[in-house]
Amino acid sequence: MSATSLAALARTSDPQTVLRRFLALDAVVTGANGLAYLVASGPLGRLLGVDSGLLIALGAFLAVYAGGVGLLASRARPAALPVRAVIEANLAWAVLSLVALAVWLSPSTSGAVWTVVQAVTVAGFAALQHTALKARQGSSD
Repeated sequence: MSATSLAALARTSDPQTVLRRFLALDAVVTGANGLAYLVASGPLGRLLGVDSGLLIALGAFLAVYAGGVGLLASRARPAALPVRAVIEANLAWAVLSLVALAVWLSPSTSGAVWTVVQAVTVAGFAALQHTALKARQGSSD
């Protein structure tokens, strides 16, 4: 997603709407990733150089997580504590992905690139959500 697309997505004067949109975008991207891992674990496992069983487990986790984030995004005013939990989970995912790449995984070149790209993307979601949460809290004072 380009910076222009993100700016268009966020274009509103209502911090609440921005936060809900970034949560919804996270849910959609995460859900699509999880479903891809579930339905194409064999081919993706071969492409990425990781075990298809790992992709199935990650896919199931991501699908459930995406559902939770989507539910949170559907709330008129998502509570701050669950939003912070999503932000922290996203940051943990990004860090653990890079640690796994350095310490545990031995993926193909495509898999190594994919791991870094998705870690950066998830960290980006955390940053956008954090910024939107702060803006919402600042506007309600």
